[in-house]
Amino acid sequence: MKKFFISFILTFLIFGNVFAKQNIITQLQEGGKLIFIRHALAPGGGDPNNFNIHNCLTQRNLNPDGVTQAKKIGNFFKNNDIPIDQVLSSEWCRCKDTAKNSFGDFKTFNALNSFFSSRFAKNRDKQLKDLKLFIKNWKNEKNIVFVTHYVVILETLDTTASSGEIIVADKNFKVIGTIEID
Repeated sequence: MKKFFISFILTFLIFGNVFAKQNIITQLQEGGKLIFIRHALAPGGGDPNNFNIHNCLTQRNLNPDGVTQAKKIGNFFKNNDIPIDQVLSSEWCRCKDTAKNSFGDFKTFNALNSFFSSRFAKNRDKQLKDLKLFIKNWKNEKNIVFVTHYVVILETLDTTASSGEIIVADKNFKVIGTIEID
């Protein structure tokens, strides 16, 4: 009986996850969603003391697994025929590299920059205001992608994200679901 119960629970969890993921894909295929992606794997935390936004050599960057993960993100969107209006990225190299390896074309948007470090924290309120105003004025039937940082996702959607995780929300910032890409 115990083995049956464990098998039942495992089957329920597996099929529940499959159905939840398919529901998110279906909603993405309908368009009009906000897609927040935390940059792909970039070992470490925060930014080095000599950080320079214009010099990737001074930043924490994607490792080979991060590049592979970013490519898998792009394949997820391509393989599921998910319509994309535009891709916007933080100016940090790890986000730009995630956007480039996932989608090819992208633009930078400083409202998506990290404010984790105390030297950038002063920008937090303006960035969040600019991001929300941009989304309020965004009118398109396709989806929009924001490649950004943990802190921006947390402050905007009140949810956490792993490296390379896709968070899907509606225009009212209500989280519809998440998809993790290994």
